[in-house]
Amino acid sequence: MSWGTELWDQFDNLEKHTQWGIDVLEKYIKFVKERTEIELSYAKQLRNLSKKYQPKKNSKEEEEYRYTSTKAFLATLNEMNDYAGQHEVISENMTSLITGELTRYVQELKQERKSHFHDGRKAQQHIETCWKQLEASKRRFERDCKEADRAQQYFEKMDADINVTKADVEKARQQAQLRHQMAEDSKAEYCSTLQKFNSEQHDHYYTHIPNIFQKIQEMEERRIVRIGESMKTFAEVDRQVIPIIGKCLDEITKAAESIDHKNDSQMVIEAFKSGFEPPGDVDFEDFTQPMKRTVSESSLSNSRGDGKSEPKFGGKSKGKLWPFIKKNKPPPPPPASASPSAVPNGPQSPKQQKEPLSHRFNEFMTSKPKIHCFRSLKRGGAGPEDFSNLPPEQRRKKLQQKVDELNKDIQKEMDQRDALTKMKDVYIKNPQMGDPASVDHRLAELGQNIEKLRLEVQKFEGWLAEVEGRLPMRTEQARRQSGLYEAQNTSAVNSCAQDRESSPDGSYTEEQSQETEMKVPATDFDDEFDDEEPLPTIGTCKALYTFEGQNEGTISVAEGEMLYVIEEDKGDGWTRIRRNEDEEGYVPTSYVEVYLDKNAKDVYKSLQKISE
Repeated sequence: MSWGTELWDQFDNLEKHTQWGIDVLEKYIKFVKERTEIELSYAKQLRNLSKKYQPKKNSKEEEEYRYTSTKAFLATLNEMNDYAGQHEVISENMTSLITGELTRYVQELKQERKSHFHDGRKAQQHIETCWKQLEASKRRFERDCKEADRAQQYFEKMDADINVTKADVEKARQQAQLRHQMAEDSKAEYCSTLQKFNSEQHDHYYTHIPNIFQKIQEMEERRIVRIGESMKTFAEVDRQVIPIIGKCLDEITKAAESIDHKNDSQMVIEAFKSGFEPPGDVDFEDFTQPMKRTVSESSLSNSRGDGKSEPKFGGKSKGKLWPFIKKNKPPPPPPASASPSAVPNGPQSPKQQKEPLSHRFNEFMTSKPKIHCFRSLKRGGAGPEDFSNLPPEQRRKKLQQKVDELNKDIQKEMDQRDALTKMKDVYIKNPQMGDPASVDHRLAELGQNIEKLRLEVQKFEGWLAEVEGRLPMRTEQARRQSGLYEAQNTSAVNSCAQDRESSPDGSYTEEQSQETEMKVPATDFDDEFDDEEPLPTIGTCKALYTFEGQNEGTISVAEGEMLYVIEEDKGDGWTRIRRNEDEEGYVPTSYVEVYLDKNAKDVYKSLQKISE
């Protein structure tokens, strides 16, 4: 089965067919190229998807990925990234093994096809030329024969005419002979041309054209084989990445199976456990007996006999307990029997309570060691260095983490120091390699850094021991090591010292003030208690000393305890606070350090309203 023998007369159709084959090959190349673009686009979208859901560094979201479920999700994201990489491999292999190779092959195929059909056209032109020569020789032979016949007839006519001279007859005879000779020559040439054409025609249809068509057939068959191989490669490229994709899917399955709900529940406990004990039973309050409670200008009556009172009772708090905040170093705690009326900034006289509004505003603006804006901490500002704003259990974890980080830093510095020490020894033994004194400065810096880090470790270990109960209180040395303590607490210590000097004998006593006692029927209190809405939280405060709230209307606080502020000191030396939904009352202002969540403008407006 050969195109040269079977399709010897289908030159034009073969030319069209081979051109169609090249078009099919180019169409397949375009198909593969679009497939590679789809794979790249898919891989890019997968990578963007994986990147979109990756946790951001140094963010709260990154901390959430310590649970097994979120770790499994993170592993899924990483595996999807590798999965996308395999689609990029598909695209690259198809581009290099199929698209690139076929593009080069198409160019070679076009050149080969062009050459074969050029040879075919030359053969066609040659046989056509031979045919034209044969036709010309044939026509010339025919013409010469006719001319010879006419010359013979003219000679016979002249020879038969008695009136024609002998010379004319001879001339006619010679002309006839010449024509006959020319006809014989044309005959011989025609025969020769005919034999040559037949030979050329035989070679054309049985040798040249079959050879050319055979080459074209082989070219076409190679094209068909090549496109089939490309299709196999197309499938093989996909098949090669299937094991890796399978591994990615297996890793995702393995990550999903590693999810431990019990472990996650335990981690929630470790993350949010405060270390506090649940509150005890609430004591029964007997409202059938007359009640006595300490009053202030903002609660029951003016302690100086103003006669205007407004009873206040603890309501349910809707707020959330603010984190513990380390602010100022407290002075030595007063005796447990100290009285709020005897402490600094205790209840003031009516004259002091009626101070001008501008003086009270200026006094607030100059009392920065006592009050600062808590809003910055809420918005993500840095917390205290000793993490005292955290519950005990969380504080212990943070301190332990800090100690571990500092120990790692110390180890790094020591490794660098050891390396430099060895280098210095090498320089001492081989001076030509370097100057030993050149590393002394760096060694001194490393020694200072190590010493600083060790001091930091001691400081945090002291705080850690305090939290774990090994030490009753933080040592004074650890306090001095804290730069935050030195920067923030100096003014507060001075203020507290001045407050202590305000007491004549420097002692603290807690005596029940008879002037502030008031007996009110329980029913009246109940009515006002039921009608009273819980006051909103305006800030937080930290107890500087332990206060035993033995009087009615007061509340007991422990040193270092953080509570809500629901009513500021209005000049009488008492601040109204709240511990939880059911516990609120008054404490001496000098016993607490207040952190208002207001700016100076809001405070001034509040003071103005109170003054009015």
